[in-house]
Amino acid sequence: MGGYRVRKWFSFVEETLTNESWQAEDGPKVRKVAVAAVLDNPYAGRFSQDLSLLVEPSPRLGAEFGQRILKLLAPDRAESYGKACIVGLEGEYEHGNALLTTAFADPVRDALGGGKAWISSTGKRGAPGTSIDVPLAHKDALYVRSHYDTMTCSTNDAPGAREIVIIFAVATRGRLHARLGGIKASDIKGQDGLR
Repeated sequence: MGGYRVRKWFSFVEETLTNESWQAEDGPKVRKVAVAAVLDNPYAGRFSQDLSLLVEPSPRLGAEFGQRILKLLAPDRAESYGKACIVGLEGEYEHGNALLTTAFADPVRDALGGGKAWISSTGKRGAPGTSIDVPLAHKDALYVRSHYDTMTCSTNDAPGAREIVIIFAVATRGRLHARLGGIKASDIKGQDGLR
């Protein structure tokens, strides 16, 4: 995998049919999918100014994420996305961020189509089983409030102390019954931005 040692892949799928007060869907159900990879951290236990061992091969990792997401999402299309990392306790948070750069994300954008907006992200350090809320926002216009959401993911046996978990999540639409105003997804014109 482009110089990375990948121990394990995880896939997550959820479908939401009603909101929390049991209001039936106001259109299609919300499908969220995420893919996670557990990688060996070559910088665990030491400081390095140069993080190129993580950054440089990341486009190939992003391409693999893109293909796996498309397979899980089919036949639906992504409207929102987000990414996250959990770094094992012998690593630095910066090690996870080195895997979430544009070099990693652009192949995922290419696979999903569109992707004019920056990709919201988060991360932290943690032990095996640590959960993280992957932030989601509309992929073509950041200020579409209906698409501000999260997908909670955890990996039962990762990250080990010398590992990094990288996660990319997408959703097929915004929250059910979103009603806080702002730009609507229907106002977005794909790769051309707002109408």
